[in-house]
Amino acid sequence: MNLTKTFLTNELQNGVRLDFEVRLGAWSWDTSTGEELRVGAGLGESFGITWCAVEYFEKNGAILRLLLQHVSSKPHRGRTLLHHAILCDNVEAVKVLLECGADVEAPVKTTSKTHFLPIHMASRKGLPTIIQGLIDFGCDLNSTTDSGETALMICAKYKQEECLKVLTMAGADFGLVNTAGQSASSIAKSDNWSLGFQQAVLDTIKRGKIPRSSNATTFSPLIFVAQAGDTEALKIVIESGAFDVDYQDDSGFSAVMHAASKGHVDSFRLLVYAGADVKLCNKSGETAITLSEMNLNCDLFEKVMLEFELEKGNINAGGFYALHRAARRGDLDAVTLLTSKGYDVNAPDGEDYTPLMLAAREGHASICELLISYGAHCNAKNARGETALLLARKVTGGKSDAEAVILNELARKLVLGGAYVLKHTKGGKGSPHGKQMQMLGSAGVLCWGKSSRRNVVCCEAELGPSSTLHRNRYKKGDADEPGMFRVLTSKSREVHFVCDGGLEVAELWVRGIKLVTKEAIFHKQRSV
Repeated sequence: MNLTKTFLTNELQNGVRLDFEVRLGAWSWDTSTGEELRVGAGLGESFGITWCAVEYFEKNGAILRLLLQHVSSKPHRGRTLLHHAILCDNVEAVKVLLECGADVEAPVKTTSKTHFLPIHMASRKGLPTIIQGLIDFGCDLNSTTDSGETALMICAKYKQEECLKVLTMAGADFGLVNTAGQSASSIAKSDNWSLGFQQAVLDTIKRGKIPRSSNATTFSPLIFVAQAGDTEALKIVIESGAFDVDYQDDSGFSAVMHAASKGHVDSFRLLVYAGADVKLCNKSGETAITLSEMNLNCDLFEKVMLEFELEKGNINAGGFYALHRAARRGDLDAVTLLTSKGYDVNAPDGEDYTPLMLAAREGHASICELLISYGAHCNAKNARGETALLLARKVTGGKSDAEAVILNELARKLVLGGAYVLKHTKGGKGSPHGKQMQMLGSAGVLCWGKSSRRNVVCCEAELGPSSTLHRNRYKKGDADEPGMFRVLTSKSREVHFVCDGGLEVAELWVRGIKLVTKEAIFHKQRSV
């Protein structure tokens, strides 16, 4: 090659003609649109000698440099040597031309005034190394074609992943739109290249370069990575501190809402712990919590929020109702911690359920016991008229331990609080009369008057009448009253009562009398 250069130098000194043209390559192009055309050998354009040096570039570029010093290279059919070097994918020729002063912003001139620049050409053809070279020589990353397309948009249109990465690393603006109102990301989507576009952007973020966007409405890096569900990239974006974690797009969606709606649990966790406001509503009135509940893996989102609330103590944030969720899940440790922190055990959630109702519905007996110990009301009703007891009875498999816990509490409250009952006398021969009856809990005594005969310790309590009372009351028609029950005292005395509320309340009286009596005896034994 040195010999060739020497020969050429001598020829130039001797005044050899350099104005001839030869057909080379197989390139031609439309002078109206600037579109390149591949043609058969020998049908390509006729070019001057410098153009030949570009297309048939020798290793060190010495010949091209020499020719550039001695030969005036005019544009050919609207194109410059730089355009031709790009067309030929000649990286080194591009470098030489730029070093020798080629205009990095020289447009391709067309008869129809179609406008595009070297960087647009390189992006369309998928030439990342050349794009980097143009960038190194100061080209405008965000220059536009006549249709308002940037190099970034062209990469998206032609699915040029590596070129997209180069432009992103260099700081190309993702917030711009063309004359049709399309951005690079929307172009990629319309051309079915969302995944390729996404991967290219995520790769650059992981390399430490967050995409630049002059308009968050058009493109928000935070929203983008939240939608993608890439936690590594999301962490980088969050930790940059350059973005408002609660920014909402045109639909009112924040990053945490997007993560929730797409089922990205780990991204959701990152955003929640980064301080994202889960109480925000989008334009449809949805929150991150309500959106997460639409996912098949909604339990995982619930677990994240529960863990967060246990750590941060953000009571009922965004309609999450941590105590309710913990109760429903049967998480005894969480319920214990939340109740100890002052969470209201009787507060209804968005669907009017109390924590006790939810625990009962799921059959979590130990949770029911704990909530009751903190003052949960067993008689509270939701909007459907359901109580905790009714919900417990719906547990698959019949009677549940949760039902027993609630019945015990209802029974205990009934007998300790007392109520008006009818008492039979003389084994049913006398007329029943009203009494206020209750139990003294610590003593385990059932009382209905001031006389010691009316303060008794019960050995047994049963539903319905004894055979004797039934015989005595049969003719009077009230032998089988549904609210009837009887107790057998420690002195073998049998006493009959009739309560309001029928069989169900009578069952509570019997249950409560047995329970309180047993508790009193057990306490005394334990105290001995």
